[in-house]
Amino acid sequence: MSLLERAGLAVLHRMDPEQAHDMAHKALKAGFGPKPGPISSPRLETTLAGMTLANPLGLAAGFDKNATLLHPLAHCGFGFLEVGAVTPRAQPGNPKPRLFRLGEDRAVINRFGFNNQGMEAAAERLATRPHSLPIGLNLGANKDSTDRAGDFARVLSHCGAFLDFATVNVSSPNTEKLRDLQGKDALAALLAGVMEARAGLPRRIPVFLKIAPDLSEAELADVAEVAANARIDAIIATNTTLDRSGLTSPHRDQAGGLSGAPLFEKSTRVLARLHRLTDGNIPLVGVGGIATAEQAYAKIRAGATAVQLYSALVYSGISLVTDILRGLDALLERDGFDTVAAAVGTEREIWL
Repeated sequence: MSLLERAGLAVLHRMDPEQAHDMAHKALKAGFGPKPGPISSPRLETTLAGMTLANPLGLAAGFDKNATLLHPLAHCGFGFLEVGAVTPRAQPGNPKPRLFRLGEDRAVINRFGFNNQGMEAAAERLATRPHSLPIGLNLGANKDSTDRAGDFARVLSHCGAFLDFATVNVSSPNTEKLRDLQGKDALAALLAGVMEARAGLPRRIPVFLKIAPDLSEAELADVAEVAANARIDAIIATNTTLDRSGLTSPHRDQAGGLSGAPLFEKSTRVLARLHRLTDGNIPLVGVGGIATAEQAYAKIRAGATAVQLYSALVYSGISLVTDILRGLDALLERDGFDTVAAAVGTEREIWL
């Protein structure tokens, strides 16, 4: 981390978290972000659901909710980007304050509630997106919708022509009863509608499913079965958690989804179980608590084809992307793996 980035983070951490988030956006738009482009090497190059990635590290949804940072983010070193969540109609989300730093725990709690400018605005920006790396959209449902399952299909139909993949997000804890859509029958019906919408796009794109880390063993087995039957192209494991075990920050009891360091072990165990349940036949994207190359590598060896991060940027800055990828390349070389794919799932059993 440069002295400039360290100073910038110190300033941001003195601000209200949501104001700091907006200021980080302005800095990236002004050109203050790194500009290495997608970082790659023969070891780091990989594929995810048929997409060629320069490297396996992606940006998780939530940082760029409205697809306003596509061009600057494309230069930050990521192998792929996921923006959103986007709902059919614009909505303000939950009342402020709704974002909390838990510095003592290297964590974040948010209860944004799918605040976004809607699919029309997102589609306009995605239409002029960069094509130097795969870009996907996290699909959401309006809080006051009478047909939440249908909302996912509507957003996909409207924005799908500009995407490389789309993610069905039924795992946010911040929209009331949204996680109910992870139930077996409800999820099967929802995915059927999304797949029908995909069939109407000008070209086929992969559809991912993002799940919560708080599912029981039986619920996780149901998700794996439904995903296989629906021919989901990948599963993202996991979203934020409602668990507050072991936290020390004064903000630990705030309502919302917890992300960051405390989620790493929980989400990695879900990832490993899902890899076993699917027999490795559905690509998995590991997300939750990644802040080092070693943690990204652990996710891959637990069963992830690719990984994503977001909350660690709050504490380590955008240069973390380069640091993790250089470290990951070195770890793969150390252990004799010629490719990322060769390492996937090789230490799954230690997480079960």
